[in-house]
Amino acid sequence: MDVDYDEEVEDTRPAGRRMKGRGGEDDDRYAGKAGKFERLDDDDDETGAARSIEGWVVIVSGVHEEAQEDDIFEAFSEYGDIKNLHLNLDRRTGFVKGYAFIEYENKQEADLAVKSMDGNTLLDHKLEVSWAFAKPGSKKKGRR
Repeated sequence: MDVDYDEEVEDTRPAGRRMKGRGGEDDDRYAGKAGKFERLDDDDDETGAARSIEGWVVIVSGVHEEAQEDDIFEAFSEYGDIKNLHLNLDRRTGFVKGYAFIEYENKQEADLAVKSMDGNTLLDHKLEVSWAFAKPGSKKKGRR
């Protein structure tokens, strides 16, 4: 069976009837908007850090499985006021999964925590501390 793919197909839908999905040729809802998003640019510097909606978030990996929230809080609160601390637990074992997210109000405090705590030990485990979010196109990808 030979099929001519260049042949035009007639639209048999009733006039004024909408198609489900993304729309037809006349649909210009997305025209010219590809790749345009709001940005939360704050400071242009070498850190490559991007601000989250509420603050500056750092990720800490290498966290000891028996670490408590208080251990992390005490170690990182000396660099500034911690707005939020999230420590994921393994549901099966009840132990820490090995990472934590720490949110600071301002960038200077978060940057000081990244620079000071990266490579330090906590409960005999070496920590890796970096930015949780990186600016698009940043070469640093969250690392300082």
